[in-house]
Amino acid sequence: MPATKKKTSKKTKSATKTMSAKKKSASRASAARRPKASAAKSGRSSSGFRMTEASPAFTVDDLSRSMGWYRDVLGFAIEEKWERDGVLRGVSLRAGDVSLMLAQDDWQKGRDRRKGEGFRIYFSTAQDVDGLAAGIKARGGTLDSEPADMPWGSRDFSLTDPDGFKLTIGRESAKR
Repeated sequence: MPATKKKTSKKTKSATKTMSAKKKSASRASAARRPKASAAKSGRSSSGFRMTEASPAFTVDDLSRSMGWYRDVLGFAIEEKWERDGVLRGVSLRAGDVSLMLAQDDWQKGRDRRKGEGFRIYFSTAQDVDGLAAGIKARGGTLDSEPADMPWGSRDFSLTDPDGFKLTIGRESAKR
């Protein structure tokens, strides 16, 4: 009988070790899939990809019209113009720390190509959102939504540019 007990005991120990190793492996794999708390709290990506600035570029149907709208209605400044063969092909616009680029469509993908679908850009500001919205309306802009307090703690309004690109402008609320 003692020999049988030893065999059962070894099998049990071996099975326990195997199950324990599997649990540890599964736990490690699960931990690897979870973002590190310090990376999430710091706002840094755990993948090592870190950006300091973004400059979206929109392809537009009528560059002069869009440039005028962003400059005259929203208040962007023209930072740089790009010409080719004496023809204006693109511009870089700036408002505070934000840069935005506009480029004339070359129509190679067709003149009826829709722009701005399925896309929204969110602009953050430290300015009074209600005052900005009022100024945009006074300069001929149309808002898609009036300034409102959002459940996530900001006050936002939205509008659409001449090519259908959706824009939201907001400020983080002081009370959070």
